Amino acid sequence: MRQLFLSLCCLIFSSVALAAPTDEEALKPLVEKGLMSQFAGQLSTAKDKASGQATGLITQAMDLLGVPYRRGGTSEASGFDCSGFVRYLYENSVGQILPRRAEEQAHSTETIDRSELKPGDLVFFNTMKRAFSHVGIYVGDGKFIHAPRTGKAVKVDDMRSAYWQKRFNGARRVPLDTEPNKP
Repeated sequence: MRQLFLSLCCLIFSSVALAAPTDEEALKPLVEKGLMSQFAGQLSTAKDKASGQATGLITQAMDLLGVPYRRGGTSEASGFDCSGFVRYLYENSVGQILPRRAEEQAHSTETIDRSELKPGDLVFFNTMKRAFSHVGIYVGDGKFIHAPRTGKAVKVDDMRSAYWQKRFNGARRVPLDTEPNKP
């Protein structure tokens, strides 16, 4: 499934027609799960707005759709919590090591206005009656990807829904180095 999704992303990003007869069988599982219609627009929007590093980060994030939530989780194999998901993606896609907790991530990044959001930026929410208790990654078009809660899996949600609008705490930008921090 992972290679299939990466292939899909490459097709979308290179503006290759997805309806080609040879691609129908390969894309069938995505169509059946509703992923084609749900994410195709977001990925093309992300291409237009994001830098190369942010595009890679979002592509990797989309590859993790469906990974189960696990409190304290920091890996694809064991599952993710929200901040573990964000930290994992930034470290593994662009080499930036972020703090472990959502609140720490908020305090260690640059505050931006909601109107300035670009794909790859962090979005924070108050979901536990305290500021910065939840974090996700903005993917464009008012949507973000995150590890929501116990019993759920990594997914994309719309920040404009009443639930997320009411709980929005702010947006932050991670300054991306031109050279990753990885050895």
